[in-house]
Amino acid sequence: MTQPDAEPGSSEGRALPRVGVVLMTMGNRPDDLRAALDSLIAQRDVELDVVLLGNGWDPAENPWPFPDVVRPLYSPENLGIPGGRNVGAAKARGDYLFFFDDDATLPNDHVLADMVREMERDPKNAVIGPLGQDPTGKPTPRRWIPRLRVEGGGKPGPATWFLEGIHLSRRTAFEEVGGWPGEFFYGHEGIDLAWRLIDAGWVIQYVPSITVHHPATSPARHAVYYRMNARNRVWVAKRNLPAPLVPLYLGNWAAITVLRVKDKEALKTWFAGFVEGVRTDAGERRVMSWSTVARLTRLGRPPVL
Repeated sequence: MTQPDAEPGSSEGRALPRVGVVLMTMGNRPDDLRAALDSLIAQRDVELDVVLLGNGWDPAENPWPFPDVVRPLYSPENLGIPGGRNVGAAKARGDYLFFFDDDATLPNDHVLADMVREMERDPKNAVIGPLGQDPTGKPTPRRWIPRLRVEGGGKPGPATWFLEGIHLSRRTAFEEVGGWPGEFFYGHEGIDLAWRLIDAGWVIQYVPSITVHHPATSPARHAVYYRMNARNRVWVAKRNLPAPLVPLYLGNWAAITVLRVKDKEALKTWFAGFVEGVRTDAGERRVMSWSTVARLTRLGRPPVL
């Protein structure tokens, strides 16, 4: 967080880039939270403003004092992941927003500086997505790599989605498209945000040379996973896709789910969530252009998958 001794190419003599960090916690893993903050506070060549949102948990109950750079907020209600991130983003100060899970860590002291440097390579960059790695050596989940071919961590460059729990956003891009879809609560909020950014002309850059650490846990561990996975899949389509693509997208994902999910009760829950998504309001509809459909297809992820 502090400026190092002057070196060739260092930031001495220039204002450090300010990064607003949005970190949410439910207070149920204090050791992980401490490790996350320790790795964050160690970052060099950036100025940090850390907003820590207690999502249904009062940070005053934390068993150890927060560093001075941390500004705790308390939401008595659990706002969900995207809703809580929106609250934190509105409070965090900086031209960049770093969204950071409370069980993640940064493996070196220049992750954020590297992300900012990558962001500034192109004024159209909206997101810098790193490669997530499990700190214990477990394989990186496919869903963390925004490529259909994931060998070697995947090819760097423009992508159609990003690692939601650890990435850097440009504030102006984030605010232009309305931020996270707060009503989603949990699941697929990153797809919605990514599609809206790309439709607005922004670029999502995947930079696997920048690595971050996160436990490779299954999202199905959450009790609401199958319901939210299905409901929000429908909402993503209803909010963003041209009408002819909506049944194709949803039909493909229904078929994929039937092939993947072998647990009958889980499958039943998924289809109940699917019906819920069809019947309920998905929020503001902003139909992506057909040129965006073509762009997503060229990037390797046509919006029917």
